[in-house]
Amino acid sequence: MSELSASDPNREEAPDSAAVGESPDGEPKRTDPRTFLVQAVQTVPRTIVPLVAVALATRDEGSFAVPVMLGLGVLLLGAITFFTFLGWWRQTYRVGDSDIRLETGVLSRAARSVPYERIQDVSLEQGFVPRLFGLTSVKLETGAGGSDEIKLAYLSSEEGERLRELVRELRDEADGVAAPAAAQEAREEQGAREADAQLLFAMGPRRLFVFGLFEFSLALVAFLGAAAQQLDFLLPFDIWDFDFWRGLVAGQGEQLAELGPIAQALGAVAAIITLLVVGVVSGIAKTFARDWDFRLERTPKGFRRRRGLFTRTDVVMPVHRVQAVRIGTGAVRHRFGWKSLKLVSLAQDAGNASHVVAPFAKAAELTPILEVAGFPLPPRGLSWHRTTGSYRVVSALINAVSFVLLAAAVAVATHLFVPERYDWLWLVAAALAVMAGFTAIQQLFLWRVERHAISPRHLYKRSGWLAPGYKIADRVKLQSVEIARGPLGRMFGYVTLNLGLAGGHFALPGLPREEAEALRRALLASMVETDFSRLVK
Repeated sequence: MSELSASDPNREEAPDSAAVGESPDGEPKRTDPRTFLVQAVQTVPRTIVPLVAVALATRDEGSFAVPVMLGLGVLLLGAITFFTFLGWWRQTYRVGDSDIRLETGVLSRAARSVPYERIQDVSLEQGFVPRLFGLTSVKLETGAGGSDEIKLAYLSSEEGERLRELVRELRDEADGVAAPAAAQEAREEQGAREADAQLLFAMGPRRLFVFGLFEFSLALVAFLGAAAQQLDFLLPFDIWDFDFWRGLVAGQGEQLAELGPIAQALGAVAAIITLLVVGVVSGIAKTFARDWDFRLERTPKGFRRRRGLFTRTDVVMPVHRVQAVRIGTGAVRHRFGWKSLKLVSLAQDAGNASHVVAPFAKAAELTPILEVAGFPLPPRGLSWHRTTGSYRVVSALINAVSFVLLAAAVAVATHLFVPERYDWLWLVAAALAVMAGFTAIQQLFLWRVERHAISPRHLYKRSGWLAPGYKIADRVKLQSVEIARGPLGRMFGYVTLNLGLAGGHFALPGLPREEAEALRRALLASMVETDFSRLVK
């Protein structure tokens, strides 16, 4: 990637588009003309709404306050539209023979280029407003994230699809996968095979509803709290007035006390049920918005995942770039047999290194996905190993002592500095003391259930107590193997084996030194057998 500005002397020497060589996509292009309209629409709420709030807050200050604020809003809206249009006009992209280049900037120009061999994948994303205009954003993923990525916002849906396929073909040519003379033929063959894509996993409305029941969320409560904080001037009382809330609670408490203990218990139950209903409804709404029409397909290019109600994403994950998988669950959903599957890949998935390919599935539904990815479940006859007992004892002592010290600090502070009306803080200290014992017992159960094993091709790790899960890594695709040992490890004779993945991290803590050394030798032998850069489909 390279960046340069108009003031850079090297800018004068940079060749123009024609000198670079004829691009497979022609001359430098701009994104869709409707882009600046979409960006302006997305910017308006963040700028106009605060002005409206100020106008309402100052409506009693004078007769000119509201007109002035409205006039400023109109001027600001015009300025936003103008500069958004100017930024769109000055942004160009060009698909070259060896890289794709993006130039941006109005006064100070900046150019960013990404060679095709560095591109891990090309993903499409449609937000709610762009979908209304038939637009999509194209993101070129390098696996590094941040400024190393190129995002073209926005292109028409047809142009986005065409650009994605073109960049993939050029990337494959750069990797030596396809010859340039066969590019058109490969494109036609892929078009025919895309129509016959194998559906591996899908979620309909019924599955999404069940999924949402387990996705308890208090996001709505947080949203209402934030809205009340921003618009507190519209409320007939001060939301942050502690005396007001204490008096309100005290008044309600007196009324409940007059009704008797049964009514008090019913009132508490009603409050808890209301909170649970809000959490469940929020979880269902979030699940439908994120995973609507979830489809995972096996295509010639890899796993293709599409999902989203308001923001529609279309991501393709090449199979040969998958380095590891994670099978997870939750403490409650585990009791009903529901699991999730993520792929650890070089490319990124909306800012995360792991691609969710089956967020809510039964174990039998994961099997075909794992077979296509090349990460089978642990076979019978594997030799499983636990961590050392000393590692669990040390972990239990550290956790217990931490909670005990915190409980003691709360108890002392409550006794010395807190008024008597806050005596309930003693319950917090008691709860922390109970947590100390719970964490010690937890380490005992973790020692019994957490284990790891190695097969000729894969490394397996089982983790979790109430929500057990698996992590499976390909021995050939590991990037590094490191043995780390801290002061306590030296004292009690255990180490941590850190395994490097370009798209994540894999660690085996609490191993005996001899076992860690044997594992490192075996894994290094697998890593040097194959050149990782040549692992193509």
